[in-house]
Formats: sequence, C-alpha cells, structure tokens
Amino acid sequence: MEIQWLGHSCFRLRAATSTLITDPFSSTLGIALPEIQADVVTISHPHPHHSNVEGVEGDPYVIDVPGEYDVKEIYVHGIATTLSAEAGEGGRNVIYRIEMDGVTLGHLGDLGQPLPSRQVEELSGVDVLFLPAGGGCTMTPAQAAQLVNLIEPRIVIPMHYQSPELTFSLSPVEEILRELSVQEVVPQARISVTPTNLPPERRVVLMEKASR
Repeated sequence: MEIQWLGHSCFRLRAATSTLITDPFSSTLGIALPEIQADVVTISHPHPHHSNVEGVEGDPYVIDVPGEYDVKEIYVHGIATTLSAEAGEGGRNVIYRIEMDGVTLGHLGDLGQPLPSRQVEELSGVDVLFLPAGGGCTMTPAQAAQLVNLIEPRIVIPMHYQSPELTFSLSPVEEILRELSVQEVVPQARISVTPTNLPPERRVVLMEKASR
C-alpha cells in the first residue's frame, strides 16, 4: 500500500484494488488540492479544511459518521470523539481505524484531547498512525506524543502542523519531533507499507506534500 500526503490532514492511501482519501480540504486552507480520485473518502468533521468532498473525483463512497464500513476491500471503523473548544465546542470529531492490504492505519482527524482508555484500546494494533501535531484546535504536541506512547504504532506520520501556505497559525512540526525524541528526519514523497516491511521499532516519517 502506498501513502502520499496531500497537505494538512489529507492523505491518499492506494491499495491494490482501491484508493482512500482522508480529510480533503478547500482552498480556504491556503493550499490547492490536486486533482484526485478515490473510491472512499473519510471526513473527520465538517469544517471546510477537512470536508471538501466536492474536490474528489470518481463518485467516492463518503464516510463521515461513526460506524463500521466495508467498501471495495477497505474496512473502516469510525469512532466518535469531541472537538476542542477552539475547533467548536460540543462538535464531533471522528477518528478512523482503516484496514487496507493487510495494514491497519489510524487517522485521528482534529482530535483535541487525550483519548479514554476504551478508545485507546480500539486503536490497539494500529501499524500507521496519522497524528495531528500542530496544537491549536488539536492536542498539544506533548499530549500527542503521550498518545503515541499509549497506542504504540509502528509508524507515526505527523499532520496538521504549520506550513508557509496556511492561512492561520499552528505549531511547527519540530515541536512534535522533540516530544518524540526524534533528532533528524528526511521528508519522503511517498512510502510503501506492507505487513512484512513494517519497522521492528517505532519510526517517525515526515511526508513531502504531493503536487499531484
């Protein structure tokens, strides 16, 4: 399975027979969403920076509420959490456990607070964790790092952090790297993940934003 970062919280996950897009964003973010197609789209919450379904071609199946879904050999489990006060007090954020090509991924959306132990258990066994790392309307970098230690994924991919194009301010990615005790990371344009090539110890991967 191939992973590409399209910016902010948006990733393209390409399996052998299908493609999933997470949290497609609108142009109000300050970044242009490239031309993309998908079979499945997951939406963490209805903010325009996370819910631009119209920007995804291919008549995808849209998942935006908690539940269990099995679509085109992709299994998705959506888990309800709450947004922080900054993101919209009382609003709902959906985190997703996604299984594709034998790999299990967790996308935390705009998770704004630590998870209770029950929901941490629901994410146990996640191989790849997409982690909001910029603070603001999400967890602080320190809280995010603590959650990583609880979930124990094999690969951590930071998302939702400051970049020059954004129309608002978030913490830089260097803060979460410090919290995770990572000294240096070389950004990658894409990574390929299979059940057999997962690292034996936790690895933090920074992604370069894909242009197409």
